[in-house]
Amino acid sequence: MTRIPPADWYRIRPVADGITHIDEPFIREFYRCNIWHVRGRDRDMLVDSGMGVVSLRAWVPLVTERPLDAVASHTHFDHIGCHHEFPCRLCHAAEAAILAAPTRDNTSAANYVSDEIFDALPPEPYQSATYGVAPAPATRILTDGDIIDLGDRHFEVIHTPGHSPGGIALWEAATGVLISGDILYDGPLIEGESPEEQAQYIASMRRLRDLPARVVHGGHFPSFSGERLRELIDDWLRAKGA
Repeated sequence: MTRIPPADWYRIRPVADGITHIDEPFIREFYRCNIWHVRGRDRDMLVDSGMGVVSLRAWVPLVTERPLDAVASHTHFDHIGCHHEFPCRLCHAAEAAILAAPTRDNTSAANYVSDEIFDALPPEPYQSATYGVAPAPATRILTDGDIIDLGDRHFEVIHTPGHSPGGIALWEAATGVLISGDILYDGPLIEGESPEEQAQYIASMRRLRDLPARVVHGGHFPSFSGERLRELIDDWLRAKGA
């Protein structure tokens, strides 16, 4: 399989509301994490950091321009691979231990990472068989209701278990922007299998359904409108009989 040079690994696309979308286009869409960069007055925010197979700091200058909070929406491998590159790392309390001591098992890399998730491989010396996430202990532990303050922008932490124990969404009431992580995106969702996780997922979806969101930036697949959010959640809840 072809290997991609590091300079070509990331794709960077400004959206709106001072937000930039960064992704890794050579990872197949289902496994490809959306990385969201949010510009603030006093500091910036990065929500998730991709697989970590190519350095974000070295190849995406946007993330080094100003002080930055690197937030983990959750700690699956495709979302925290470059968190170790940033001095300020934020994570929900329920998954802080994973961010500090990631393994192939506790980040789900063992279940998903193989050459099959790529259309073209990262540069050498990457090998899927030995891939792992670097430790990145949180410098701030998040809980439900906390605020991430960028100076002129304020994002509320919404704990959204169901996909993972410490999953979070970030809500900016002033603009109607919701960064939803992996609890909700416009594509096939991965749900926990236990009765407890199913109940948590339903509660998380109902909570997001009540937000007056204008636009939603999910952990995977393209962004969508608040109207689409309500449609997706209503359809999902109906299918669950909830």
